[in-house]
Amino acid sequence: MSFEPLKGLRVLDLTSVVVGPVCTWRLGQYGAEVVKLEGPEGDLMRRLGGQSPTGQHSGAYLQFNRGKRNIRLDLKQPGAREVAARLVAWADVVVANMRPQALARLGLDAAAVRACHPDKIHCLITGYGTDGPYAGQPTYDSVVQAVTGMAGLMQARDGAPAYVPMLVCDHVAGEIAAGAILAAVVERKASGRGCSIEVPMFETMAGFVLQQHLAQHSFDPPVGPAGDQRLLSPHNRPVQTADGWISFTINTDPQVRAFLQATGRAHLLDDPRFSSVAARATHVAAWFAVRGAPLPDRTTAQWLAVLQQADIAAQPCHTLDSLPRDPHLLAVGLIDHEDHPTEGRTAAIRASIRVDDATLARRAPAQPRGADTLALLQELGYAAGEVEALLATSAALT
Repeated sequence: MSFEPLKGLRVLDLTSVVVGPVCTWRLGQYGAEVVKLEGPEGDLMRRLGGQSPTGQHSGAYLQFNRGKRNIRLDLKQPGAREVAARLVAWADVVVANMRPQALARLGLDAAAVRACHPDKIHCLITGYGTDGPYAGQPTYDSVVQAVTGMAGLMQARDGAPAYVPMLVCDHVAGEIAAGAILAAVVERKASGRGCSIEVPMFETMAGFVLQQHLAQHSFDPPVGPAGDQRLLSPHNRPVQTADGWISFTINTDPQVRAFLQATGRAHLLDDPRFSSVAARATHVAAWFAVRGAPLPDRTTAQWLAVLQQADIAAQPCHTLDSLPRDPHLLAVGLIDHEDHPTEGRTAAIRASIRVDDATLARRAPAQPRGADTLALLQELGYAAGEVEALLATSAALT
């Protein structure tokens, strides 16, 4: 459907890998015009995200960079710096996830941009807040998972730290940055003023961990150990069935009673340790040992029928092979296919957001490096001879 509240908003995308491209991809979903500036080698994610037919577009790169025009510049060249300056003047929003000192050397940091253009919105997505001792240090999602205690939660549960095997910090911080930019766009419309936004991944994700897991340490003095003991239980994991694994959650007293009846544990209905939310919180280890015990006498499909009949939240535990074949995802058409200009037939994941009973329109496929360099240089006011000069010096590349 055509839901484009950001139509007419111009975004200069100075980001790479995942966290920044996720942010600008989301803005593009809402109709913003996004121009992605890449260096001579291109975004690392073109190669880092896995193999591809041509080596130009990994599957992950395709998904994070839909709907973006692409210009390729060598910002070490003075001519390219002038092009970047024109792009900044063209844009309403500048989004970057370079290290702050590198951005400042290029004159693309918030101070430099807003000194010339006070009405611009500048968003820096960075590893660590620029006012702390970690400022300017390099980081990636896995490092953030460790330093925020996310990997340590696995240690508390399983005895050894582990990463969530997806770039969850990048995705979350990217979406939060997009939300902050949307708020700034609303403010600018009312006041005419731009602003400088900083979204540090460390503080953002540490806040998420602590909101959930300060728990009993939220009080002074603490009333118990830190950590949500339900989530830290070694039994808080999918449950094995006769032919696979199933996931379910039971929180309320009616849900617990239904679960105990459905799984043949009616003898525990009168156990005072499990009779109420408060009792189960006090005896969380014993309770999770009960609810996490294997269910080997029926298949996953049979248990799903039983638990869903009891109105318990339950679904199969998918693998990467089975997830795309989930009947719900097939019915709603989450994954489609399209013909990419260089990669051939590729999977295209649609927007998950619905507005007025329709999903958002799918944006154009991610583009090859420099696909729009010539067109954008012309739109920025460069004459044919000037374009030729920029190409001849490799300041601009196609």
